[in-house]
Amino acid sequence: MSGVMKRMGMIFRAKANKALDRAEDPRETLDYSYQKQLELLQKVRRGVADVATSRKRLELQLNQLQGQSSKLEDQGRKALALGREDLAREALSRRAALQQQVTDLETQHQTLQGEEEKLTLAAQRLQAKVDAFRTKKETIKATYTAAQAQTRIGEAFSGISEEMGDVGMAIQRAEDKTAQLQARAGAIDELLASGALDDHSGLAKDDIQSELDRLSGGTDVELELQRMKAELAGGSSSQQAIEGGPGQTQSQSPQNSPSQSQDTPRFDKQ
Repeated sequence: MSGVMKRMGMIFRAKANKALDRAEDPRETLDYSYQKQLELLQKVRRGVADVATSRKRLELQLNQLQGQSSKLEDQGRKALALGREDLAREALSRRAALQQQVTDLETQHQTLQGEEEKLTLAAQRLQAKVDAFRTKKETIKATYTAAQAQTRIGEAFSGISEEMGDVGMAIQRAEDKTAQLQARAGAIDELLASGALDDHSGLAKDDIQSELDRLSGGTDVELELQRMKAELAGGSSSQQAIEGGPGQTQSQSPQNSPSQSQDTPRFDKQ
């Protein structure tokens, strides 16, 4: 049972991975990664700002304590000048306590200053990495978009794309239906002509009418043929008459010319 469950889990994960891979767009993934890096950079910058704020507050406290320390020193000096050694001792005691606080605050200030420098350096490095990632991201996105467009164009030309496949199937179905309708129309015409089907529209011809139309068509052909023969026969007679007239005139002219018969000298044999 455990083996079956493991197998089902593996199949489910494989199918889910395939579905996610099909739905994943690398450009969207790159944009999301860039957005997360910007958020991280923003957090680092806020950390630097917070550390700098704390350092500034310590500096203000140090300035206040140093001012109080200087004031107590002046008060002690004045009390000592007036002969009030007890007041001078009290002023110096308070000044010593303030000096200890100043020392502690200076230590914290140095620590915060070091942290601020580290965070500032880290923010600068992260900014450089984010800028480099942005440039690389845009380059990859442009390359991916160009490759995707080239692939779609190739698929469109080769006819293997999904859209062009649907168009090709639609054209094939239209051609098949057209051929089927043409075949059906031809078969119906043949059946109507043979009389196997009745034409209820009254436009179809029966066998007698078809025979009469055939004979009428044949008569028209015969009449046209006779007319063409007559035209050819008439043309041949006219041509023979034209060619025969001058020939006869030339042959009869020596016989019918009296001047030529009279003027021609005769030589008798002696």
